[in-house]
Amino acid sequence: MTALQALLGFTAWTVLLITIVFLYRGVRFLGGTAINHWPRRNKPSDDAGLVTRMEDAHANCLENLPVFAAIVLGAAAMNKLDVIAPVAAWVLYARVGQSLVHLVGVGPLHVLVRATLWSVQLGLFIWMLVKLLG
Repeated sequence: MTALQALLGFTAWTVLLITIVFLYRGVRFLGGTAINHWPRRNKPSDDAGLVTRMEDAHANCLENLPVFAAIVLGAAAMNKLDVIAPVAAWVLYARVGQSLVHLVGVGPLHVLVRATLWSVQLGLFIWMLVKLLG
């Protein structure tokens, strides 16, 4: 997998998560739920837990996607994609893993595993930046 493919995969994963939430809301809307039932910052208590966790997983993706995009696109602009290629895919794998754990649950072990996978992504970002700027 190339760094650009990893970036596109990360983007596709982010879009998939919110698309599922959108479809869930669409079904609820067609079933009679008011269109304004989902205000920002006030998650309805009647949403399925999985959907709420999916929204949170999507938000987590949005936190790291711009950073990953800046690194990959910066590498492309510098003609150094080969420098980050060995680890770029692992950013995607760690992100998908983090999201999947988030979808499973929010217990202490889930949070620990999610934090570990986020730390892996952070470490990979730092590694890529050092390699690109060094």
